[in-house]
Amino acid sequence: MACNKEFCKDYIELKPEEASFCDFFRIFCSCELEKRDFFDAPGTDRIKGFRRRWIIFASVAVQKFLLCFRKPMNSFGSKIELWSNYPSCNGGLLQLFFNIIQGKAEKPDMKSEKFTSIIGKIDWRFDLDKNIKMEDSRYVPSLSVMAAKLSYENEAFSKKVITENWKMDFIKLYNFWNAYQENYSTQAIMFQDKIEDSNLVVVAFRGTIPYDADDWITDVDLSWYELEGVGKLHAGFMKALGLQKNTGWPKEIDESPDQQLFAYYEIRKELKRILSKNEKAKFILTGHSLGGALAILFAAILSLHEEEWLLDKLEGVYTFGQPRVGDVQFGNFMKDKFNKYDVKYYRHVYSNDMVPRLPFDDTAFFFKHFGSCVYHNSFYQGWVMEEEPNKNYFSLLWFFPMVLIAAYEVIRGFILPWRKGREYREDWFQTMCRMVGLVIPGLSAHATIDYVNLTRLGSVLHLPQSAHQEGAKYD
Repeated sequence: MACNKEFCKDYIELKPEEASFCDFFRIFCSCELEKRDFFDAPGTDRIKGFRRRWIIFASVAVQKFLLCFRKPMNSFGSKIELWSNYPSCNGGLLQLFFNIIQGKAEKPDMKSEKFTSIIGKIDWRFDLDKNIKMEDSRYVPSLSVMAAKLSYENEAFSKKVITENWKMDFIKLYNFWNAYQENYSTQAIMFQDKIEDSNLVVVAFRGTIPYDADDWITDVDLSWYELEGVGKLHAGFMKALGLQKNTGWPKEIDESPDQQLFAYYEIRKELKRILSKNEKAKFILTGHSLGGALAILFAAILSLHEEEWLLDKLEGVYTFGQPRVGDVQFGNFMKDKFNKYDVKYYRHVYSNDMVPRLPFDDTAFFFKHFGSCVYHNSFYQGWVMEEEPNKNYFSLLWFFPMVLIAAYEVIRGFILPWRKGREYREDWFQTMCRMVGLVIPGLSAHATIDYVNLTRLGSVLHLPQSAHQEGAKYD
């Protein structure tokens, strides 16, 4: 897809599905890379040099690998998710054993309120922390990460947790259309703290599904489009949020009954409807992984469209394990807007989580984080800094320390319940997921379990102004 000149004059787009075996060698030696089917850009001046070509090679190769194994990944992951739900849908492991003997084992219904995702199996906690009260500075970050985690679940399960466990008002779980992938690949949930006179509305975008190759392709893709006055933005994230073919980001689109629902436009409309009922109400945006990128991008498009009324009601953006979204110009654009409307932005990063270190922070591709990073190590000690350590993940100097930390995280799973209580216990499934980090350091660190823990145990969140104190440490 060549980028339409009406909304974008500068761009780089990688198309790994078009790359042949020989193209992997051409990446390093071709003088006219823009003429290759897998690479679309106005020119190649910005990608000269071995390091820059190597980054393109790595991105295309990983995406090509994921494309080749997309179906087996989805099939294998779906089966694990289904099998892991058999005990809970049959009254426990022991009852499941008797049901199997009697031929009465109930097959899990993926749409039922008993069915939980792999994310839910990795971290079984869905209740809010009763020790964190509404007036506590940790309340909104804690609520945000639980909402981000809940967005991975089906509608019936999400509704039950929000209405029965949290005593809040469930609005809807959305499945949004991606015009480029031509499927419903973007999900989000909305709820509010009270049915009447709500003070807070929460929008949580779903993140990367562990076995969904398309989600991981979006994370490692280096493609970007430049929006005038805003900066260079990640192409995949914009497509997931509702980028329109040929027209980009028009302020209004066709909303006829047969029109597909796009994330940005539908959520914006719903927020206006709900918030207009209470002039004191605010809303927050949150998400884990890919969901965090969509949360900050949603605020960016509101700013692009000068939605001042909604921006004034945006209390904050709370992201967890968020990948990079744009360049330095985009960061400056967002900082100006957030300062103008007094919007809080907390970007949480846990230890060696690999996703916040993607896409690469490189001068060839411009991807940069902005704002302060609320970083926590494997002891849940917190710092507020400009950038997380080992910002590009792939480093020989960091490999062995990351493996050692992953080993400690496995051991910590047995120790933490004794020190902090049963809510921090990890079962065999969680321990197996932890052990993945021994093979791919930083992958298991991306799970929501540690982000939930840092909002409950990380004392950096006790200080409301901490996001403005770079370099500060809190034990």
